[in-house]
Amino acid sequence: MPTIYLIDASPYIFRAYFSIPSSIKTPDGQPANAVYGYTAFLLDLVKRAEPTHIAVAFDGSLTSSFRNEFYPEYKANRELPDPELTAQLDACWQVTEALGMKAYIDDRYEADDIIGTIIAKLAKKDCDFVVVSSDKDLAQLVNKQTKLWDFAKDRHFDAKTVKQHFGVRANQIVDLLALMGDAVDNIPGVKGVGEKTAAALLAKFASVEALYQKLDQVEKMELRGAAAIRAKLEQNREMAFLSKQLATIACEAPLTAGLNTLKYAGADRRQIEALFDRLGFGKIRERVQFRKG
Repeated sequence: MPTIYLIDASPYIFRAYFSIPSSIKTPDGQPANAVYGYTAFLLDLVKRAEPTHIAVAFDGSLTSSFRNEFYPEYKANRELPDPELTAQLDACWQVTEALGMKAYIDDRYEADDIIGTIIAKLAKKDCDFVVVSSDKDLAQLVNKQTKLWDFAKDRHFDAKTVKQHFGVRANQIVDLLALMGDAVDNIPGVKGVGEKTAAALLAKFASVEALYQKLDQVEKMELRGAAAIRAKLEQNREMAFLSKQLATIACEAPLTAGLNTLKYAGADRRQIEALFDRLGFGKIRERVQFRKG
């Protein structure tokens, strides 16, 4: 039974950009620290996981998606990435393909949605999934078939550890975000309801929908300021449901995926040699696993 590794590229590209010295440049003087660190990450993952199937999801836009069509403020608080980072994104894509990994990108759907769509398309196949990301939003995909791997911290999340870490079940992550909001993505949530309160509410009510169906019961809970919390929930009903819509990973991105499509056989030597020569990568190419034959 194959395990399909689904990589959320952006966190590792950003991590590389801010942690690798900016002195790393291509032979023609262009910045290369992000693509170098991202390449090292992919090679490390291949060495540690020895994947037979792999896909890498990129964000077509770092500041917008289809969610902006019904909530323009989504991610509006984010600053545009540094030009030195943006200039390296194409090279990160090229490295991914040269290493023999299937890469996906879409202008309207985010990397999270691409990953969710691949899982939805292949869920009935005899396979497991490991989502590689540091993004907590992706914990909503965790189930018996799917696990989350925060590669940088080497933390593995299954259904049990998601509950231990976040205080709610994996299928309640979207409800948690709907109530507490998410400052990173500018998801509003319910003003005045924090993570602990949201988790306490979801321990009693299975979902946002169930909570609002029995809103009067909130005042009877052993919560500090229960009456005030109930009032805040009532006042922000519309925002709660909007926030859940924003936080829910879409599983209908327009893409094709199959076990054969995602099969990993190693890097293309000709592509790697040409690309690494252009990028000025030397010793790191010793870590590349090339296709046989």
